Amino acid sequence: MPDKTRRARRAGPRSSGPGPVELPEGVVRTTTGTVELVRERGAPGSVTLMVNGVPSSHLDLEDPTRLEFEYMQQMAAVVDRLPEGPLDVVHLGAAGCAMARWVDATRPGSRQLAVDIDDRLVTLVRAWFGLPRAPRLRLRAAEAREALAGQGDASADLVIRDVFAPDTTPAHLQTVEFTADVARVLRPGGLYLANCADRPPLALARSEVATVREVFGHVALVAEPGQLRGRRYGNLVVAGTARQGLLDDAGLARALRSLPMPSRVLHGPDLTEFAGAGEVLTDGVPPPTGDLGTVLAAAPDDTRPRPPEQTRPRGSRDQSGRTFSA
Repeated sequence: MPDKTRRARRAGPRSSGPGPVELPEGVVRTTTGTVELVRERGAPGSVTLMVNGVPSSHLDLEDPTRLEFEYMQQMAAVVDRLPEGPLDVVHLGAAGCAMARWVDATRPGSRQLAVDIDDRLVTLVRAWFGLPRAPRLRLRAAEAREALAGQGDASADLVIRDVFAPDTTPAHLQTVEFTADVARVLRPGGLYLANCADRPPLALARSEVATVREVFGHVALVAEPGQLRGRRYGNLVVAGTARQGLLDDAGLARALRSLPMPSRVLHGPDLTEFAGAGEVLTDGVPPPTGDLGTVLAAAPDDTRPRPPEQTRPRGSRDQSGRTFSA
């Protein structure tokens, strides 16, 4: 199957909607905290959305097909394996809508819903970034699980969970009950992608994999190899589907290896070995500790995430301090 992301770039970026307004300088208050836009040096059309002082989304306002954060590149590689054509997508976690812009540009005709708990932020990013209008992209201020519960059976081709409050995924969005509701919303052969922030020994990621395997027949984990070997903390992508051949496709493995930060996909026996004795997460039971928020508290100063003025944004560094992120 062709690489749709690269094909879209060769064809030139597709306009995401009305042109953005003049972007503000400095910190702006939102319902749940603050937001600030930081321009990329030498590229004024590229901005990082800082929510509560931490990078949350990176957007190239001239090219919506450009994804800067590593985990978003990994997600895009998986989505590219879905059949050609438009998609119905639910984004649980909106922020700057980087993934929604990418889908709109690479899958013309798609219909998307992006959910964020911060109603003021929803209004701001709609105005700042000239996002597509309904039905191409609807923005809704709501709690993620409640918004998912309101979606119809078999109504979406893709559900993306990218939710943090403030620097961890809320426990009720990691459970087998929540995952079962994702499966209810997905059409046969639909795809679920979850952003999981974790650190060695990756106890949370192992439990997330075990949980998703309780619901979906085919599950995979995507991450940078060094992270899987316990060398650093960051973001891992958990994928689930009922579609056979999607996640164990050789083309997906090649696409992930060819990313700017080469990544690996685990499935089958390798994933079983990784999951090990990972506990299935259920409503009312706290998940294992050790995700990104814990890491930041314990990490030496020289290994903590830095704002983009000092360090190029990376997917492993974008989620701390964020209520909903994407």
